Amino acid sequence: MRSDWIAPAERIQKLPPYVFARLDELKAKAREQGLDLIDLGMGNPDGATPQPVIEAAIKALQNPANHGYPPFEGTANFRQAITNWYRRRYGVDLDPDSEALPLLGSKEGLAHLAIAYINPGDLILVPSPAYPVHFRGPIIAGGKVHSLILKPENDWLIDLAAIPDAVAEQAKILYFNYPSNPTAATAPREFFEEIVAFARKYEILLVHDLCYAELAFDGYQPTSLLEIPGAKDIGLEFHTLSKTYNMAGWRVGFVVGNRHIIQGLRTLKTNLDYGIFAALQTAAETALQLSDDYLHEVQERYRTRRDFVIQGLTELGWNLSKTKATMYLWIPCPVGVSSTEFALKVLQQTGVVFTPGNAFGVGGEGYVRISLIAECDRLGEALHRLKQANIRFD
Repeated sequence: MRSDWIAPAERIQKLPPYVFARLDELKAKAREQGLDLIDLGMGNPDGATPQPVIEAAIKALQNPANHGYPPFEGTANFRQAITNWYRRRYGVDLDPDSEALPLLGSKEGLAHLAIAYINPGDLILVPSPAYPVHFRGPIIAGGKVHSLILKPENDWLIDLAAIPDAVAEQAKILYFNYPSNPTAATAPREFFEEIVAFARKYEILLVHDLCYAELAFDGYQPTSLLEIPGAKDIGLEFHTLSKTYNMAGWRVGFVVGNRHIIQGLRTLKTNLDYGIFAALQTAAETALQLSDDYLHEVQERYRTRRDFVIQGLTELGWNLSKTKATMYLWIPCPVGVSSTEFALKVLQQTGVVFTPGNAFGVGGEGYVRISLIAECDRLGEALHRLKQANIRFD
């Protein structure tokens, strides 16, 4: 029997190539050749999960009550911890019973939201570049993605005035993400006020990905969409414990906001999964209750790495401004070199892994993303290899 006797669904065939999967193939090949890789590709935080979180997980694992199916809507204690966190961080009051829903990581929730709310042919507004699930989720759901090309001269902010009325009037959902993956751009509160007014005018659902809420530096405090009056009427906000708390593999996230939209997402999830293992939800409560001292340590770690790498890249010809948030640097490729070509050249000549910008959509071409997920001695080795291989911008 032929191996291709049954074809994947059209929704799978319509997906653009997943660059991260291709990178994994190239990394595996490089390791087979004995190359010492310095992988600054994926946003996979290094270091250990905080010890109090681990201890809470161990204790919860020893409780037999946690080994059955968890509630579909998440445990009451974790939902309360989420809403307490929002009140403490942003002064936002949320109902833990209807306006907060735990997720198997924010990526899962973002993709499932698309399936829950997008019909084939619905027009969805997505910035480009963007975190891939922001446009891949709508594609899987059969939506028509309208890319909002972001530009460096606009500080990588969405230009709402440039969206034609005819497009805005058709749009059903607008995804956005500040602080941004991959560009590390931040948006002022005024932008959030403008996008809420825009969404209310055109009756568009706003989906804000606040993945990097706490990875902010130099006194900068990111804005929550839900701080803006009226945002809860037309918006959702997703968050994850992966980055701040080094819990990427634990798969814990949540969504907050409009209760009616959350109920629709919950209904879909009851048909697809059983939610987060209850013991992990107990551990996640502990994470959200950690003191600001822990957060300051995390922020200082990434700030130090940011400064170190920017200084090294400056010596190699790049002219980069200091980022205010995230764990990434978004750097232009040398003139005339595509993002894939540049990332491949760096990998083959140095063993250093960058992510090509086109992995984040057409608007990411001409850039690569560097993840600050190694200590400075390892980052220094990466910079040394770039210098030895004469990898420069000028």
